[in-house]
Amino acid sequence: MKITFYGHACIGIKVKGVHILVDPFISGNPKASHIDINTLEADYILLTHAHQDLILDVEAIAKRTDAVIVSNYEIASHYGNKGFNYHPMNHGGSWDFKFGIVKYVNAIHTSSFPDGSYAGQPGGFVIEGEHKNIYISGDTALTMDMKLIPMRTKLDLAILPIGSNFTMDVDDAIIASDFLDCDKVLGYHYDTFGYIEINHQEAKRKFFDSGKDLMLLEIGESIDL
Repeated sequence: MKITFYGHACIGIKVKGVHILVDPFISGNPKASHIDINTLEADYILLTHAHQDLILDVEAIAKRTDAVIVSNYEIASHYGNKGFNYHPMNHGGSWDFKFGIVKYVNAIHTSSFPDGSYAGQPGGFVIEGEHKNIYISGDTALTMDMKLIPMRTKLDLAILPIGSNFTMDVDDAIIASDFLDCDKVLGYHYDTFGYIEINHQEAKRKFFDSGKDLMLLEIGESIDL
């Protein structure tokens, strides 16, 4: 399983030869100006919620790649009504896709389309694929529901927001990793704009002092699980 960070909350995953994009906000992010969305491969696009900083590039990428858009019922149906391929889910539900099992889990945040229209409730994804299991929390506060995830799935990596203001901060992400029983964390949703800028060295030190590993990737950088 190969995981690539495309800036803000956008993650690329390659597993079993399948390309997955999560929350593609790239063209509107000056820090990701070196990433050309027209070169990105996508068989599936997973969306945690419908804020503009998650969905900006969905239509451009899906139109070119014919990707299947996976999200909650309201978001997936929104794109289905526009003629895109889609797969609707809802909280607690799982589906066995060709790359692995995806479960849509709870998140505490808000969710609306850029025009203010209703976009259902936000969520996160647990992906079990190729003998590696990851949790992508989406934008969320720290929540006790995270304790439910390791009751079903032993995680190899947790992808958590650490920018504060709109989501968890670093300290809450450390608690979340305890709830998730996962000491390997990829941080995201930080530094894109002023409200969520962080001190990288301090963040890594706090995780290290807690016996955990926080990875902060450069935009475009990848890791292999």
